[in-house]
Amino acid sequence: MSTSGGTRAIIAALLANVGIAIAKFIAFLLSGSSSMLAESVHSLADSGNQLLLLLGGRKSRRKADKEHPFGYGRERYVYAFVVSIILFSVGGVFAIYEGIEKVGHPEEISNPWIPIGVLLVAIVLEGFSLRTAIKESNHTRGKQSWVQFVRRAKAPELPVVLLEDTAALTGLAFALVGVGLSVVTGNGIWDGIGTLFIGTLLVLVAVVLGMETKSLLVGEGATDADTSKIITAIEGTPKVDRLIHMKSLYLGPDELLVAAKIALAPESELRDVAETINEVEVNIRGVMPIARVIYIEPDVYVPPVETETNTSAIVIKSTD
Repeated sequence: MSTSGGTRAIIAALLANVGIAIAKFIAFLLSGSSSMLAESVHSLADSGNQLLLLLGGRKSRRKADKEHPFGYGRERYVYAFVVSIILFSVGGVFAIYEGIEKVGHPEEISNPWIPIGVLLVAIVLEGFSLRTAIKESNHTRGKQSWVQFVRRAKAPELPVVLLEDTAALTGLAFALVGVGLSVVTGNGIWDGIGTLFIGTLLVLVAVVLGMETKSLLVGEGATDADTSKIITAIEGTPKVDRLIHMKSLYLGPDELLVAAKIALAPESELRDVAETINEVEVNIRGVMPIARVIYIEPDVYVPPVETETNTSAIVIKSTD
């Protein structure tokens, strides 16, 4: 995933959310709408989240050192996980609490045209932010569905912005319906119900984000398609008899570690072994440029041997 593309989407979302948060909070002060308060906190939390994503991207670009020999690429995962926690606590839980308060003690909305006008403007701005995120995501999404893209993306920024903007637009619709029904019926309970829907939505989005970024933090390997490319590159190298086994791990969104044990001819000389390993590394990077850390272990393959025992069991033997 393009880092620059993710940065553009984050900046677009940040600019939209800062302006929207200010407008929503002013509308809340003038109208007393709990939906507007929940939405203003939501936009404020989103603005903080975008700043955290930008900070994580900056920190991840630090060079490897003695303390972190594989670099700081996973900083982006850490900050994305923090974003999901903030979205859950500051956005979702606060909105649910405010909604429960307003349902229990409904209040009439004064100057209803103010929150309605702000919500309509916010929908336009959030739509612009979402459009930017979709445009940048399409550069790398390929033929994947949006669900697959969010689940499989190794760079967290675009999926986070996509989910945040989608939740924001849906939340704005909830707020608009809640405020509208409160105005039409004269009963402020609808405003509180709209706030509850907003809070529940934010909690659900936060849980999804948390689960996906947790998986990246724990450590994910290359996709099946990328693994097949790497295997083909290794086995297609002259003088490599076969691939014995291989493992991969994302050190960051743009850095993959590949470790493999390859079988060479038993009579291979040290010079031949070194040249073959170098060629394997070049071939791997040819199909997977982000494979920046590669460890190749040469070995001699021992074919499986069937050994009969008194119990007619079969024992498979090979080097590991």
